[in-house]
Formats: sequence, C-alpha cells, structure tokens
Amino acid sequence: MSSTPVHYRILVVDDNPAIHDDFRKILLGQQGRTSALDAAEAILFENAPANKADLASFTIDSAYQGREALEKVMDALAAGKPYAMAFVDVRMPPGWDGVETIGHLWKVDPTLQVVVCTAYSDYSWDKMTECLGLSDNLVLLKKPFDNVEVLQLSHALTKKWLVTRQAQLRMDELEAMVAARTQELKAAYDELRLSEERFSKAFHDSPMPQAVQTLRAQRFLDVNDAFLRMTGFTRAEVVGRTPFELHLCLDYESRFTQFLREGKIVREVEAQISTRKGDLRNALMSLEPLTIGGEAHVLLMVQDVTDRHQLEAQLRQAQKMEAIGQLAAGVAHDFNNLLTIIQGHASLHLDRHNDIPELAASLHQINGAAERAADLTRKLLTFSRRGMIRPKVVDINDTILNLGKMLRRLLGEKTQLQTALAGGLPHVLADTTSLEQVLMNLTLNARDAMPEGGVITIATDGVRLTEEAVQGRTDARPGEFIRLSVIDTGTGMDEATRNRIFEPFFTTKGINKGTGMGLATVYGIVKQHDGWVEVNTSLGKGTIFHVLLPVTDRRADAATVAAMIPSADNGDHTIFVVEDDEAVRTLVVEILESYQYRVISAENGDSAIAMWPRVCDEVDLLLTDMVMPGTANGLDVARHCIASKPDLKIIYTSGYSSELFSSNVSLRDGLNYLPKPYLTGKLTAIIRNALDPKSPPLNSAPTPVASPTVTAPAAVVEATS
Repeated sequence: MSSTPVHYRILVVDDNPAIHDDFRKILLGQQGRTSALDAAEAILFENAPANKADLASFTIDSAYQGREALEKVMDALAAGKPYAMAFVDVRMPPGWDGVETIGHLWKVDPTLQVVVCTAYSDYSWDKMTECLGLSDNLVLLKKPFDNVEVLQLSHALTKKWLVTRQAQLRMDELEAMVAARTQELKAAYDELRLSEERFSKAFHDSPMPQAVQTLRAQRFLDVNDAFLRMTGFTRAEVVGRTPFELHLCLDYESRFTQFLREGKIVREVEAQISTRKGDLRNALMSLEPLTIGGEAHVLLMVQDVTDRHQLEAQLRQAQKMEAIGQLAAGVAHDFNNLLTIIQGHASLHLDRHNDIPELAASLHQINGAAERAADLTRKLLTFSRRGMIRPKVVDINDTILNLGKMLRRLLGEKTQLQTALAGGLPHVLADTTSLEQVLMNLTLNARDAMPEGGVITIATDGVRLTEEAVQGRTDARPGEFIRLSVIDTGTGMDEATRNRIFEPFFTTKGINKGTGMGLATVYGIVKQHDGWVEVNTSLGKGTIFHVLLPVTDRRADAATVAAMIPSADNGDHTIFVVEDDEAVRTLVVEILESYQYRVISAENGDSAIAMWPRVCDEVDLLLTDMVMPGTANGLDVARHCIASKPDLKIIYTSGYSSELFSSNVSLRDGLNYLPKPYLTGKLTAIIRNALDPKSPPLNSAPTPVASPTVTAPAAVVEATS
C-alpha cells in the first residue's frame, strides 16, 4: 500500500545565484527521475528500487541576503507554511553574514533546521557555537559539497523537523487537555467545598465533643453526641441556649468569644466544663470561625482531659514513690556500712564483756538502736508517702557535696563527675529532698545523653538580674539568685526537642525506657520553689541546664555533728575478705581473727583479682562486697576466682537488697548472702556453715559465659534524655 509523500519547504540563503541553481538541480532533479533510471541504479548498486511514495518532496525558495531570508521566514510562519530547513552561506556581503542571519532566523522560528554552507574558515565550529549556542538544529556543510550528502541532509533534517513539530503539537494538545482537566477538577472542588459547607456539619459521630454556635448571640446551633455525653445534657436542652445560660463555662465570654471578635485564634486553651450534675471536667478548648449562610458562626471543639489529668497525678505519685525508694536504695550501701560497724563492734565487745552488767546493757541498747535503724532502711526501700514540701535554709553547695559520692556510684565508670562550686554563696529556702531530686534528675539526664561516656560538671554561682537582663527570658525576673548548672558533653538537642522537654510524658527514650516525667518533675519542683529552669543546647555540642532559685536572708541553723567514738577486741581456715569500706573491712578482719581464722583482705575488686594468683592456694572462702568502685564488682571477683578454684566457698555481702541485683547468681539470705548490717554472730555463723564439709557448695558463682551486671539502685526517677 502506497502512502502520500510529505512535502517540505526549503530556503536557500546565498549571495551567489549559481548556488541556488545547484540546490534546485540536486533536490528537485531527484523528483523527476524515471523508473527506468531507478531500476538501472538498483541493478548497478545491487539495491532494491526505492518506493517513491516513501520519498519526501521539496519546494525551494531563494534569498540572497540575510534580511531577505528573515522576511521570507516570517511570511511563511504568518501563512502557516513554515520552512522545514535552510541552507545558509557564511559570507554574504554587504549585509549580515551567515551566523548573524541564523541568529535572527532562530529568534522567529527556533525549530528551523539549518545547514551552514561555507568554503572558508571565517568561523570555526567553536566560534559558531559560541555565537549561536549549542543546538541540534545546526549542521556544517563544506563547499564544494557532494550531491548525495546534500540529499541525505535534506531528507534527514526535514524528517527531524516534522517529528519535532508533531511532538510539539502533541505536547500542546496534552497541555490543553491537562488545563481543561484542571479546570474541571477546580470546578468539582468548588462544588464539593460548597456542598461540605451546606451538608458536612453532620458531625454527630465524631468522638471529640463539638458544637456550632452563632458568633453574635453565642447560641448553640447544633451539638454532636460526644458533647452531650460529656455534659450530660439533652440536645433539646442545649440547642438555642448559650454556655452562660447552661453554666457550662462561666468565663466563656471573657476568655473565648472576645478573642474571636478581636480576630485572635483560640487553640487548646485550658478550661473547666460544668456538667448537668455540676461536676467539673478539665478540657482543652479550641474555637474556629466559620460562615454558614452568610452569617458568622463558631465551631467549638472540646478535648476532655480529665482522665489524662488523673493519670498524670497517678504517674507523678508513682514517680515520687519510685524516686524515694531508689533514693533510699542509693544511700543504703553507705548507711548500712555504718550500721555494720556499729553493730559489729557492739557485738564483738558484748561477747568479750558480757560479764559486766552495766557495759552489756549499754551494748544491748546500741545493738537495738542499730536494728531499728536497719529496719527503717528496709522500709524506705518499700514504702513512700505524700507530703507537702518542707522548705528550710539550705546551703546548696553542701547539698551537692553530700550527694557527690552517691552520684558517682549511680553514674557509672564511663561518666566523670566534676564540680565547680563558687564559695561564699547566699543560702536558699528549699526542701532538701526536692532539691536533691532536681540535682539527681538533671545529672542522670546528662548521663543518658552520653551513652559512650563523658564529663558532667555541676556548677554554682550567684547572679543579680536587672530589668534589661530578663528581657526575652521566659519566667525570669529581676533579683538575686543562686544558679545551679548541670553541664554535659553529650549529644545535645535540636530546637524541636528542646521546646518539649518539660512536657509531661515526653521522652526521647525507647519504649519502656522511661515515663517522660523526669524533667517535668524538675520543672515543677523548681517552680514550686519560686524559681525557673533555662536550657542552652544544640546538636552535637552538649546541654546546659540552669536552675535559678531566689536567695534568702535567713541564716542556716548550726549543723549538729554526731561524735564518732572509735571502737576497741575455732577455725583453721583462710578467708579472703574483699570490702571497699575501710572501717567495715577492718572490723570484719578483727572479728574473724578473734575467731582464729587466717584473713587476707583486699580494698576493692580490682585489687582482689590482682592478688588472687598469689593467694589462690591458701584461700578456703571468699567474703566479698557486691558493689565496689573500680572496674570489677563482687560478681566479677567471684567469677574470676571460681574459674581457677571451682570448690571455693563464696559469701556475698551488700547494703542493698538482694532483689536489686540483676544476674544469674542465686543469692540466698543466710546461705551465701549476708545483708548489711549484720551482727558478729550472724557473720561467724554463715562462715561456719559455709566451711562445714557436710554443707552443699555455696559458691553459686556466675558462669563465665554470661556476664552479669550489678545494678546499683538509682536514687532518682528517670529524666528525659
């Protein structure tokens, strides 16, 4: 089947008439060839005869100067019969040269395919592209040119022009279709918006209480079912009445409607809603202006947060109980060490001087008091109580120094704690326990921000703030203050996180890693003490928390210091005692030696491990504290010793409750675990039972594969990292 040949217009631009004749002979002569000539050519070149229907035909127009060519191109465009290509000579005096001509032609017809014809080197290719820019519509043809080359260029470039033109027409068609579809969608959207405005106010299934009111009269136009469930009213009782008439929110006019009339936006403003029964519900109210039927209305949205507030109160109480319990556990080790010394020396001398009634009675009183103190310690680990803060005159530096040892124990070996305390600071009026909780929450928060370890600095100084100094600082006010700063070298926070760190329930920790109440508690305690918290932080540069508390003119009561009165005095086994508290270690050694045991002692776990190769053969029983400074704790020492001496007897001792140790070792009170404080009789009894050959092995040492961790109880709730 034959197809209609495509016809193209070609413009020849050359100041030499002979060139025009040459192009006509080449391009138009091809169209007059006979079929016999085609057949002869096919036989000669062993090609099949070309189908003439597939060959394009040309119309040749001539222009002898650049301006004339521009006019012809413009006329062709106006007539709707544009040129497909142009052959342009480079040199055409006295007018534009070829490069200038091409530039003008492309300004009016950028799709024109151009062949530059030249026998000279007036313009290099680089020069041409510099003047005209890189274009795939430009081809260079050197004179004298080959006829076949001219034909090939003509057919190829005109075909390219046609394809490009068809693609552009298709693109224009598609753009028109897109524009039409866009207009249809816009019309549909406008119709949908109007429809929603008329009919989508049927919001009764929304779980959030909502209502529509008139702005002028504040009368309820409609309410949803959730609103009715929250307030207890019926729809008939609400519609047509105002919040004031229903006593829903007594300050509704002053707090909400007035804002809308002034053009202000109301978003989640705290309020109390009164129900039909008179109960008060805590709520966050938002108001959105809208227009219905040309009249101004208000969409009222109420978020009932009563249950959430109750949950917050429960969580705060649970956090308080946890903090007190952990605080007691944190001090239990040191406190029980003191009780161990008291009870141990009392028991030791009671055994020696039991025949002196007056002395024995006194020693019994000491033992009884120590037992009651130990009982109080155990109760502190279990119970908590509510109570108002009890402010008193406090030296904040003393509070920090008193907590220093415990904080270092809680922070762990990877975190270094240092202080920079200014001397001669005024006192503050504060509840000591609350102040300690603030300090420990901030310190542990800093630790959590440094998972690979780092440095925490606790600093204090006095500041005097003027009116100018407090400008732009939230909650700040002029006056004299003590500034407590906790500085870490951790990961820091971005602005979005910093803006939310004091929100209840906000935490950056993983699931089950925190309640998100740590820093919220800090904020509440500081506000309760008439102070405020400032935060300076940026990602990768650490964080500084500044707690500012007002100074007081009151003088602190003189501290009462209890006087410490020093104490003074059948087996053939060797006992290895590992205890970091020197006083306890000395007491234990004295007691055991008085019972004729041979005793070797070490001041901490690292020293014990270093000594073990020298004493291994002679040791029959290891008596080790669980929590000690350094890299090795009691379980590490036991694991190390039992590896080389499997039949070694081991007794663990600690001021912490045995339930607080997370490991695969089974601790049994009275068998292989001796809680502090303990009496001399209990110490000697558990050792005698352990060394009895008839007793089962009591080492219960952790296996070398599982590396247990001794976790000292933190004396504070978690804080947001």
